[in-house]
Amino acid sequence: MKCKTNTIKSWLKYSALALPLATLPAIAQESVEARVDRLERAFEARQEGQVRMLQQLQQLQQEISELRGITEDHANQLAQILDRQRDLYQEIDRRISEARLAGAAVGGAVNSAVANSSVDEGEAYDRAIRLVLEERRYDLAIPEFEAFIAANPDSSYLSNAHYWLGQLHFAQENYADAKVNFQKVVSDFPDSTKRADCMLKLGIIAATEGNAEQARSLFEQVRQEYPDSTEAGMAARQLESLR
Repeated sequence: MKCKTNTIKSWLKYSALALPLATLPAIAQESVEARVDRLERAFEARQEGQVRMLQQLQQLQQEISELRGITEDHANQLAQILDRQRDLYQEIDRRISEARLAGAAVGGAVNSAVANSSVDEGEAYDRAIRLVLEERRYDLAIPEFEAFIAANPDSSYLSNAHYWLGQLHFAQENYADAKVNFQKVVSDFPDSTKRADCMLKLGIIAATEGNAEQARSLFEQVRQEYPDSTEAGMAARQLESLR
């Protein structure tokens, strides 16, 4: 009986010791699964971080593109302002010169007739210019310039008159009449200070009308003939937009 009791005790002792050993594979398995799960979560978090960084990069690129467009618009606006100031200064210089000439004109009847003719011509041109630069009455300025051109075919202001008439038609998107006047300046007045801008505007009209080859040719011509001008820089930007 005593031997049997010892045998049972031994068995119970063995079972008590064996129980923790039996649970070890399950514990080890849980530890591996936990580590895999942890790695998966870390990988997913890293992927999400990369996606967020990519989205932020794309947003920054879009903002840079928008800023670049705004900068170009501001550059164009500044160039137009500078052109207008240049025109105003030229008009002021011209009027000062005319005033000096008028004060010095004390000759005979022929000289008086020439002076009066010049004054009348200058007054007509001044009236048309004031409608554009000061009063901004573009609807009235068009017939004024047309009348001036018809009445003064040999005027020293003729190239400027065609230029401003082209600008007025261009602003109204009347490209047919704008082209006639711009082309007149380009073809007939090679020394005109407005020639580069007329050539640039002809290129813009060609691009607007879908004639990319003609537009490209005109923009290249502006860059070649007036490489250091504001118009050359604007022509370069127009060429970029055609690509």
